Amino acid sequence: MDLQKSPDPGSGWQPNMPIQIIAGTPAGGGQDRPARALARVLETSGLIKVPISVNNIPGIGGGNAWKFLAGKPSDPHIVAINSPTIITNPLLGIASLIYTELCPLANLYTEYIAFVVKADSKISTPQDVLDRLQSNVGNFKIALATARGNVNHIALAKLTQYVGANVGDLNLNVFDSARYAIANVLEGVAELGAITAVSAVPEIKRGELRVIAVSAPQRLSGLFENVPTWIDVGIHCIAGTWRGVIGGAGLTSPQIAFWNQVLVNVSNTPEWKAELMEHYWANTYLNNSETMDFLNQESIEMKSDLKLVGLIN
Repeated sequence: MDLQKSPDPGSGWQPNMPIQIIAGTPAGGGQDRPARALARVLETSGLIKVPISVNNIPGIGGGNAWKFLAGKPSDPHIVAINSPTIITNPLLGIASLIYTELCPLANLYTEYIAFVVKADSKISTPQDVLDRLQSNVGNFKIALATARGNVNHIALAKLTQYVGANVGDLNLNVFDSARYAIANVLEGVAELGAITAVSAVPEIKRGELRVIAVSAPQRLSGLFENVPTWIDVGIHCIAGTWRGVIGGAGLTSPQIAFWNQVLVNVSNTPEWKAELMEHYWANTYLNNSETMDFLNQESIEMKSDLKLVGLIN
């Protein structure tokens, strides 16, 4: 099938009502950004012919949005943004709904973690961070967003484990927003921040923050092109927040096929590639069957990671 073509209106199911994309965070939040980017590209590319809207249902790291989606079974006109908390919420006892009760449709991208310091910090290399963790992890104040047990926390735990220090001794300031974590670093309260790369862009451009390393499998582009990865310095610390699209239970094969083709087409548009570049999102696109395999593997790995940070037995 030609991935550049829109689905043939005569070849299967087509939406006949407005499309609603559910975001489990407030406007401007981590699930809202991809929801609005996806809506923009779907509209400008003409891949969907009906109106598209974004509906914000924040709370429980996306849990409220997925609960809403679960209450709309067999409705292919409603999809939601998916993220790692759909796996960690039930593991932590925060919510009971699991991804297998819905219909994963695609993985869109991954945003990796930037480890940042104040511009005048004495910390200047990845080794400096490791030395601080090793020498006295309890006195090394670190700011992160948005919750204990998230990928930022897990990345820090992997580094702490690497140097032989106690993960439970990490001295963390945890904030609801990366913006607050950045402010904590700029105020000199925390010596290091672990936040999504795009969140720090304004302060990096103004020369207020420096980036020590990123948790990506390879170097990021643009503003981060000269920033080493932890892989570059010999440490297998890859951690990122992926975002995908998930539908309700009970979607039919033609409906799943429609969404699979539309989302594949989106991922190949210049408009979507521009969104990825602008937000420093890494293209980790997977179709619906690949996404289910990915989520199954992530479920295993995240359970291990949450044990590492001491949040589950």
